[in-house]
Amino acid sequence: MEVNIAVAKVNKYATSSSGDTVEVIERPQGGLSVVLADGQSSGKGAKTISNKVVRKVISLLAEGVRDGAAARAASDTLFTERGGKVSATLNILSVDLQTNTLVITRNNPTPMIIEYQGKIDLLNDVSIPVGNYRDTRPVINEMELNTGLTAVMFSDGLIHAGDRTGISLDVSSVLCAILESEDPTPQYIADSLLSCAMQLDEGRPVDDISIVALRVSERKGDGIRRMTVRLPL
Repeated sequence: MEVNIAVAKVNKYATSSSGDTVEVIERPQGGLSVVLADGQSSGKGAKTISNKVVRKVISLLAEGVRDGAAARAASDTLFTERGGKVSATLNILSVDLQTNTLVITRNNPTPMIIEYQGKIDLLNDVSIPVGNYRDTRPVINEMELNTGLTAVMFSDGLIHAGDRTGISLDVSSVLCAILESEDPTPQYIADSLLSCAMQLDEGRPVDDISIVALRVSERKGDGIRRMTVRLPL
């Protein structure tokens, strides 16, 4: 098997800085984690918050701390520094090679979507952002890594797409249509979802949008690890 991960993100219209932060880190015992945080509000202030949360989480993951504990620590740190007056949503998506599982950690009212063997599951158990309360606990799901497993996580800008025009985006239905394509890549999935959101927002996103798509597929080609990043300036 091999795991492929892709990200697509865009700023809120007319803002110079995205309040979303996405980072990828190698786990010390094998595997990868993708961390996505969305700071309260938008612009530079939100970016400062999301950066702080993500940096705290990835520093702990790099030391071998478990995902749930890292999320709680990030929440407590933000609560202590800001007195519970500032929050951020947080998602951690981890390929854990010790357990051969996909670990999904959510401090985010926005759901995540999992697809496997033609069935789509919406992970939408009640979950609250980090930073408002001490000892805020995440919702954690874990599933075995199997070929065909697809996971999509995103900031709330995706589900708010279309608010300006009164037309909402049904992310699950759009994802179903995308997955009907022949073996779509994670980048195709992320780009297609973002394209739909941009169309509903008439090219002017009402909020920052970040989308992370992960797919487990049959191993192809060599054993080289690769990562490509595109940053328009």
